[in-house]
Amino acid sequence: MNAEPDVNPAMEPIGGALPRWSHNAAAAIHDMPFNDLLFRAQAVHRAYFDQNRVQLSRLLSIKTGGCPEDCGYCSQSAHHQSGLKASKLMEVERVVTEARKAREAGATRYCMGAAWRSPKERDMDAIVAMIGAVKALGMEACMTLGMLDLEQAQRLKAAGLDYYNHNIDTSERYYGEVVSTRSFADRLETLGHVREAGIKVCCGGIVGMGEEKADRIDMLLTLANLPEPPESVPINMLIPIPGTPLAKAEPIDPISFVRLVALARIMMPKSDVRLSAGRTAMSDEMQALCFFAGANSIFLGDTLLTAENPEENKDRALFSRLG
Repeated sequence: MNAEPDVNPAMEPIGGALPRWSHNAAAAIHDMPFNDLLFRAQAVHRAYFDQNRVQLSRLLSIKTGGCPEDCGYCSQSAHHQSGLKASKLMEVERVVTEARKAREAGATRYCMGAAWRSPKERDMDAIVAMIGAVKALGMEACMTLGMLDLEQAQRLKAAGLDYYNHNIDTSERYYGEVVSTRSFADRLETLGHVREAGIKVCCGGIVGMGEEKADRIDMLLTLANLPEPPESVPINMLIPIPGTPLAKAEPIDPISFVRLVALARIMMPKSDVRLSAGRTAMSDEMQALCFFAGANSIFLGDTLLTAENPEENKDRALFSRLG
């Protein structure tokens, strides 16, 4: 079986190189019989990754709450009444302490997130110091700080940053239903700056926000059709948070979620596909299906920024059961 997607009339070349996915081509794979879809995704996964290994990351909120953006899913937005109090940027020494704990727990990548629209100049020295400290511990460093201009991205690269996370959240069509304070084009512009600076891109989205199946497919389409797909693709399942506009959103069907993971693996065969937010609502069996469908990265720790995450010993017990 061919691990790469077959080029067909529904696909066009990007710059004469990689196949460009069309919505129809992606939807046809997404809608395959479930067993056939998982078989194809697993074949792709085995062509590029060790099928029995999962990369572990840890995520720390280095500046919480008070964000001026109005993302409808987020407890850290100043626009919402989630009860979360804003904090100042964490001291570098505390970040180093937490990063060391993460390394000892088996994390190979340390991710740091700040609730900003974009970083201010006064905070850049501390950010650079955090990156250097994480690298000195022998881990990959990842940051998510909001929008970046090219100069900021270049400075983060010079500091040794390996990955920058900036999710597109959903499809371009549905984006305005979720966020109004920055545009879909703003998101793509930041991704372009990150890529131009030579930093690896971490970019995915959130499902279960009231979007349609076509929006989920188009979200992956946007990522797969970038000049260079993201090296890391987090797939988040919405955690409905009281006080946010999406607090009462209907949860996504588990099989539909697994289908999206499989499609991400097939469309972006060389990318890490990460199970991110929402794992507390997933059964062990659902997570196992996601791993079989091509997910090969998770976050360790009992919190993701401000949201709940499975306890570390629960994850390790699941990994042990799965071999």
